Amino acid sequence: MTVRGDGYVFGGKHCEYMRRAYRATVNVAEGAVRAGKTVDNVFVFAALLEDSPDRFHLATGSTIGNAKLNIGDCNGLGLEHIFRGRSKWTRYRDNEALCVQTKRGERVIIFAGGKNSDSYKKIRGNSYGMWIATEINLHADTIIQEAFNRQLAARDRRIFWDLNPCTPNAPIYRDYLNKYEEMRRSGEVREDFYNYAHFTIFDNPVITEERLGEIVAQYDKSSVWYRRDILGERCAAEGLIYRKFADAPGEFLTDSVDVRDIRFVNVGIDFGGNRSKTTFAASAFLDGGRIVVLRDHAVAGGKGEIDAERINRECLRFLQGLRRDYPGVYIKYIFADNEAQYLINGLRRYLAASGETAKVQDAAKRRICDRIAFVNHLMAEGKFRIMRECTRLRDGLCGAVWDPDSAEDKRLDDFTSDIDILDAMEYSIERYMNRTNS
Repeated sequence: MTVRGDGYVFGGKHCEYMRRAYRATVNVAEGAVRAGKTVDNVFVFAALLEDSPDRFHLATGSTIGNAKLNIGDCNGLGLEHIFRGRSKWTRYRDNEALCVQTKRGERVIIFAGGKNSDSYKKIRGNSYGMWIATEINLHADTIIQEAFNRQLAARDRRIFWDLNPCTPNAPIYRDYLNKYEEMRRSGEVREDFYNYAHFTIFDNPVITEERLGEIVAQYDKSSVWYRRDILGERCAAEGLIYRKFADAPGEFLTDSVDVRDIRFVNVGIDFGGNRSKTTFAASAFLDGGRIVVLRDHAVAGGKGEIDAERINRECLRFLQGLRRDYPGVYIKYIFADNEAQYLINGLRRYLAASGETAKVQDAAKRRICDRIAFVNHLMAEGKFRIMRECTRLRDGLCGAVWDPDSAEDKRLDDFTSDIDILDAMEYSIERYMNRTNS
């Protein structure tokens, strides 16, 4: 059964979850990407807000931007749209907030990010009635505990979480979801205390078959992300990270690229330390979201043998080599590991004095798993190539494996594979993770 109304379309499984959510205390929607999980929670949260006896409520995401985008806007189905004409964005005690006029007066929804261990400090000072969180598995445990503490005085305590599946040993399952399920099963809590639903991408009636095919095409079917994001399965990340590449590296190698096709080039730098090497990687951005890694390089030498001057000289030679072999190419940015500011500042001055026009900036250093997923998606779509001469990067992609002893998704870093060159390559492209199709 599909229910439609006022721009909303809900499938049967979603309707059942939302009916239970009107009564339940803890509501968790888990499953595939674009399955409609967040919309369900936003819709019920908004309905309950109309009669909520509590003035303050909480909305969180991994970052505050994520919370505002996925809960506030939610592709035109979020809180600011539901309450259009009687809500306004404002600030409350240095917090982003959405103030809503309801049947029972003004209600204030505080928006906050939750990925950092000190994020909890931003939500102190208020007692919250309801709490809605998107991507709860990306929240630090400190903010989860603080949010619970802030709800102790709530007159109508409600919790709405959504998440995409992750490794079965993740803390969000071990410390919360599995415990709640066992408490409900054993009768320790009432039956309607915990409301859980699992969704696949096929449960979303809004997605057409054509659009579904486009989404699936972005995934390597042998990857952990396909099982999680498309099939909605909890599964551990294990074995080779870039299996598609490792199984057939020749499919991703190229011997040439037409300079006329290159829109611009970015260089990524990962500074070495102890046993790791300083590495450079240059990535060319082409039309259609295609990326070609043109060159890689590692500064030779062991511990104590690499100094700032040497890095500066070799970086300049690296750039000069690119300009020589790809005449007229626009080298736009050099994104360097932001944990070594003194090296970045020195490199910036050195290159400027040498007449280099490329801007040296801090690497964004997004979550490693997000960077890995991005590269895997590019490979699945046929948009990722590397020049045959990039032997270091080729070996790094073939040898990268998941850490088998980690409870979280973590790239093994025991010097058995070259992850330094992977970091450099990822720094060169990560700022364009959401823009490669533009």
